[in-house]
Amino acid sequence: MQDLSSLYAFLVVGGLLSITPGPNMIYVISRSITQGRRAGLTSLGGVVVGYLFYMFGAAFGITAFFKTQPHAAQILSACGAVYMGWLGWNAIRPGGRSPLEIREQLPREHAGKLFAMGATTSLLNPKLALIFLTLLPQFIDETQGRVLEQSLFYGGLLIAMFAGVNAGMAIFSGSMANFLARKPAWLLVQRLLMGITLLALSAEMAIQAMG
Repeated sequence: MQDLSSLYAFLVVGGLLSITPGPNMIYVISRSITQGRRAGLTSLGGVVVGYLFYMFGAAFGITAFFKTQPHAAQILSACGAVYMGWLGWNAIRPGGRSPLEIREQLPREHAGKLFAMGATTSLLNPKLALIFLTLLPQFIDETQGRVLEQSLFYGGLLIAMFAGVNAGMAIFSGSMANFLARKPAWLLVQRLLMGITLLALSAEMAIQAMG
């Protein structure tokens, strides 16, 4: 049974990360706007392959790391602090943009290629590996044991949030893009709130690493 306070905190952080612009989200949205909802959802199916690959890789790697390193939690907290800080800065830095600001149209492709390209985009995204490797350990209680089980539980939740947000983007990206094009201030507010929250999380992880 997971601690409810940790679970709620994970859902908040995971929710923020799921709406953070990245190659996978941009690819799914681009396909949806260019080729329609079905193409976007097909592309997302391929992207989920990458999610699963990195989740299982991270889960087994984290388990081994906790078993072999006496200061594993502090080391991973420090790595997480750096990465979350980098994400926060990229959200608020001048010149940042929303994934709904699509600048170019993509050629139309058949379903098999859309799925394969989605999987390739996801598997070749090193940021995805960093998210699983640095975020999951922050919510794992090694004193309870069952590190692998906890890793898979939180990893599964993270994939569900990522896939859910991207599915919503695939379905509604066309109308959202048109709406936000008329209200750019909304994009700025979203970016600032997300960036500030991620920077605060980075600071909390840094404190944990020094503890």
